[in-house]
Amino acid sequence: MKKKLLSLVLSAVMVAGLVAGCGSSASQTTEPAAEPTEAAATEAAAEPTEEVADVEAAEAEIAKEAADAVADGETITIGFAQVGHESDWRTASTKSCQDVFSADNGYDLTFVDCDNDSAAQLEAVRGFIEQGLDYIIIDPIVSTGWDTVLTECEDAGIPVIVIDRTIDDSDKYAAWVGSNFKTEGLAAGEWLKAYAEKNGIKEINALVISGTTGASAQIGRSDGFKEIADREGWTILDEQTGDFTEEGGQQVMESYCKSYDGKFNVVVCQNDNEAFGAMTAMDNAGVKYGPGNDVILISFDACTAGLEDVKAGKITADFECNPLAAPFVEEVIAQLAAGEEPEKEVYMEEHWYALPDAIVDFSIDGEAQTMTEVTDDVIAAQY
Repeated sequence: MKKKLLSLVLSAVMVAGLVAGCGSSASQTTEPAAEPTEAAATEAAAEPTEEVADVEAAEAEIAKEAADAVADGETITIGFAQVGHESDWRTASTKSCQDVFSADNGYDLTFVDCDNDSAAQLEAVRGFIEQGLDYIIIDPIVSTGWDTVLTECEDAGIPVIVIDRTIDDSDKYAAWVGSNFKTEGLAAGEWLKAYAEKNGIKEINALVISGTTGASAQIGRSDGFKEIADREGWTILDEQTGDFTEEGGQQVMESYCKSYDGKFNVVVCQNDNEAFGAMTAMDNAGVKYGPGNDVILISFDACTAGLEDVKAGKITADFECNPLAAPFVEEVIAQLAAGEEPEKEVYMEEHWYALPDAIVDFSIDGEAQTMTEVTDDVIAAQY
């Protein structure tokens, strides 16, 4: 560990805290301060306080020392074992880490695309251990089979940060940063209940195209949606995996169109890429989907292309899974560098998207949810 640069990272975080006074949660908000009088504002602008001057001087010193440290080659080394490249979401997740943990920011990132191969992912992590890297980031392909290699990381003194999907058979990692996948599934179910009631739909016969079997995202979304389906007495006709890919979504939907012709009115795809493939299959089979048509199409992730299909009247509702974990991981690393213990679970803020006619009031466990209307501006701001 290059202690000099780590101390600079920590100092930068502390200074930012003095200036902004903000927390580490994406959903945390603060009350606005009272408006100063014009005279007071003018005086403050003309005569900065001693505290502000000290902070500005500290910031300048940190920037200079950080630049010197990077120039001297004092970098923080990180290994990132990514699931693969199966979706737009995954591409955005990878880019987030590569942008944040760049050489310009004082990092040396070793990135491995594991191509949905669990054995390759374990091998990648062991390679990071052999290299003696400072930190390891894992987006686990599956949620089990991790205790042995995480014990090896612990024995080597290398902290592990898990992002996105979860690890269920070991707690030997410093923190997990990601989404509540069951909440996403519950949101889709509760939205569907409210949407069906609004439109006088009395019977739900759903087909589910699930993600990679055993992945925590698949488990959470399946469990959450099924919980509402069981409560409401809906029929889930079938659930098969599309492995979070467009090709997989199309293949499963082609089979569904033949096996359940005329028998389904809801299709749930556990990510946008599966939805893209399902739409191709339904187009080829002459199935009409989207708001006002025979089939309600629900998706997850809410990537740019997914939201474009919401706006085009193809996907009826899209439930976000935020891929931009890297800034939150960087905060965890700063805490670890300071000898602090970070929160074990860090949840990112997410949104539920639809067009105005599909925006309905619903709650999850008694907590009212807010839906976001899909507009050109919303699409432009998405990942």
